[in-house]
Amino acid sequence: MKLIVGSKNPTKVNAVQDIFIDNEIIGIDVPSNVSSQPFSDEETMQGAINRAKLCTEVEKNSFGIGLEGGVMYVGDKLFLCNWGALVTPTGSTFIASGARVLLPKELEIPLKQGIELGAIMDEYANKIDVSIKEGAIGVFTNNLLSRKDMFAQVVTLLKGQYEYWNKK
Repeated sequence: MKLIVGSKNPTKVNAVQDIFIDNEIIGIDVPSNVSSQPFSDEETMQGAINRAKLCTEVEKNSFGIGLEGGVMYVGDKLFLCNWGALVTPTGSTFIASGARVLLPKELEIPLKQGIELGAIMDEYANKIDVSIKEGAIGVFTNNLLSRKDMFAQVVTLLKGQYEYWNKK
């Protein structure tokens, strides 16, 4: 099975490789067609679906995987969120969400100004390339859960759904 991941970000591509071990995996840049910093569950989920669908258009009989990180409110508290989508060559779509973590209040203003969380995290954590390394989830969980591992959980949910429905 060939899977095309809608990103070249190593945390996303490696997450898919960790779960779909014996499959061909490639990462390509495709647009999410949502805000560069998605600001709700709905927008983040739609970005993942859009990426996955675009990937299936690249090569016949390929599977597309879209992984999208965003932020969302629960009441007045801002959380990190993430969504994934797997689209089969026949167009079946599987969707899943993963871990959430409360974000510090001081990140809210730059996020509302449209600055991507990855860029904010570099400055906040005094690190370089947080978005392609541990991610905000890694920073705020003391590296007990990395961005790659967070996305791997989502990919596991996608794979499990695909396998379940494919055997029926």
